[in-house]
Amino acid sequence: MTTKQHQFHDHFHAHMMRPSLSFLWASSLPLLHAASLQKITADFYNPTNVGFYLYVPDVLATNPPILVSPHWCHGDALAVYNGSSFASLADKHGFIVIYPDSPNTVDKCWDVSSPGTLSHYGGPGDSFGIVNMVQWTLKRYAGDAGRVFVTGVSSGAMMTEVLLGAYPDVFAAGTAFAAIPFGCYAAPAGTANPFDYWNSDCAEGRVTHTGAEWKAIVQAAYPGYNGWRPKLQTFPGTADQVLNYTNLAEEVKEWTSVLGLCAKPKQVVENTPFPGWTKRVYGKDGWFEAYTAANVTHDIGNHEDVAMAWFDLACTCTGKDCFRWGKGGPLGESLEGAAPAF
Repeated sequence: MTTKQHQFHDHFHAHMMRPSLSFLWASSLPLLHAASLQKITADFYNPTNVGFYLYVPDVLATNPPILVSPHWCHGDALAVYNGSSFASLADKHGFIVIYPDSPNTVDKCWDVSSPGTLSHYGGPGDSFGIVNMVQWTLKRYAGDAGRVFVTGVSSGAMMTEVLLGAYPDVFAAGTAFAAIPFGCYAAPAGTANPFDYWNSDCAEGRVTHTGAEWKAIVQAAYPGYNGWRPKLQTFPGTADQVLNYTNLAEEVKEWTSVLGLCAKPKQVVENTPFPGWTKRVYGKDGWFEAYTAANVTHDIGNHEDVAMAWFDLACTCTGKDCFRWGKGGPLGESLEGAAPAF
């Protein structure tokens, strides 16, 4: 990555002091109910040594949902913990927040480019470690495997789409603020360091495919998978100077094709969720939403209330009444009895 690319890549976000990335092994751990950000050491496979930080509220919901909140480039777990309100929302609603921490000490960007991260348990990659954090947390706290969600900004948004594409059997929904299509950042074969690859063509909007081609890229992440897929919201800014706004059209082609939705929105709503933003809804169940944030730069920020509503995390429902994996969507009715991975 060049100096110019480092300066350009998410330079709006303040660089926070990075916590230690040392990874220790432990056979038993106490349950955490300290209502503070905790670094976890655990004995699951974590091939790239992604840091594992967890927020467990003092009062948990029965079978609590899990929210994964990956940070942006030049950020870390502490930055997104302090820079968003998800911890206080967890206190209110009883869900658990996983704050993964990128092992990339050069720029703290996520691996959204290696063959391993872009595949379902396909080899070393950051997504592999994050999914194992989800499994560990679900088991440790008797979490609801049907209510696992992910949201992020910039590099965290890219990881959001990576996790939805590679692990559709784990996540129920995602919200991505300033993202790119799944697989758009893929490193060419033979790249010396595929875990931290800056794809200028993708960032600048020069990677284009047909819907069928994008669909094949996502399907290749999990060969043979024909099951339920999570819903997704994506929010790019038209003035984004890091990730070109033209990537939105590619995201629309990709996810409508993967989900089997009409490429024409069934509904267009102006000035929502904020003035100057436009929502486009795809599919009869609104399974994919693509937003245009007029005149918004790459510094689009977290919008927790939007994500909370999409995930149904603020609901007063219980159990199967809440939105969850397998409920609704293009294949919802045909997959009755199916269950998420964990």
